[in-house]
Amino acid sequence: MLDFDKQTHDLKDAVIYCRVSSKAQVKKGQGLESQETYCRQYAQWKDYHVHQAFHDSGITGSRADREGIFDLLQFLRKHKKERFVVIIDDISRLARDIRVHWDLRDAINEYSAVMESPSATFGTDSDGRYFENIQALGAQHHREKNAEQTIKRQQARVIGGYWPFPASLGYIQERKEGHGKVMVPKEPLASIIREGMEGFATGRFQTQAEVGRFFQSQPDFPKNRYGEVTNEAVNRILKRVIYAGYVKVDCWNIPLRKGKHEGLVSLETFERIQERLRAGTKIPVRSDINADFPLRGFILCDDCKNPMTACWSKSKTGKKHPYYMCFKKGCKSYRKSIPRAKIEADFAILLSSVQPSSTMFNL
Repeated sequence: MLDFDKQTHDLKDAVIYCRVSSKAQVKKGQGLESQETYCRQYAQWKDYHVHQAFHDSGITGSRADREGIFDLLQFLRKHKKERFVVIIDDISRLARDIRVHWDLRDAINEYSAVMESPSATFGTDSDGRYFENIQALGAQHHREKNAEQTIKRQQARVIGGYWPFPASLGYIQERKEGHGKVMVPKEPLASIIREGMEGFATGRFQTQAEVGRFFQSQPDFPKNRYGEVTNEAVNRILKRVIYAGYVKVDCWNIPLRKGKHEGLVSLETFERIQERLRAGTKIPVRSDINADFPLRGFILCDDCKNPMTACWSKSKTGKKHPYYMCFKKGCKSYRKSIPRAKIEADFAILLSSVQPSSTMFNL
């Protein structure tokens, strides 16, 4: 039987609250099940009747907005007249922040409930509150110290060329002997991302929207809940140097360095992508392009260099004639109509003279 100090009072009804913030706690035997078992042993020793156990899993103790805590407080509110004992395995399970701790303690007290634990002291006098504050501050300090140590380890990993964070899209983290976890390409997603990035670098895809449409056409590429690939998702991929096999973290002032993982594209390809992003889109994507005027928006006025538009014009006889024209006010060729047949014939001659480069053939 567990060796607990008995406290004499007339309370007999109890509930249990358990919380874990990481999988590591489960591996170390600090999981929800072990916490609840320990609390039930304590309740059995105190002759309490446990009505219910409330759990929070994978959430930090620095936050008060937890589902299990919300359900616990709702339960206490409904049974305020019955006065329950709230049992926790350790004071850090309730909170790891002094302000959150006392916010939750005040909320529990408001419903006439009392806190008990086999490993912590809760008192109502000045000495009791003093020691409770010490314990709550200790839990907060432990959390903050863990966070500092985690950041230092992550910084050291980045400096060594490793990526200590969740794997980027197209990669998975694999443990390698002598290296710890290293990102490796995950197929077929890695090849899809590579093709999209190289396509944008070479001009095969003129805009980020075209890259997005390519990604969206691939069944293995993840979509949002609407079945779409957003421009934001494409932009994140195109701007991440990690896909070139390098790492850096600006907020830690860790500059660019060669990573231990395999890049999906070369650094030169990545730099061409950044140049294109900085320069902006050269060729507009228009919703009004159709079979009648396939060059609308793609050909530029020779006088003002603005994209030309097009329209149908009706003659006195009622016959329609297709024209391209410039609508830039102030241009010498403003509203000057050029027959569609002439522009498209000249374009066909120009197109026939273009010879693809060997790089394009290889692609």
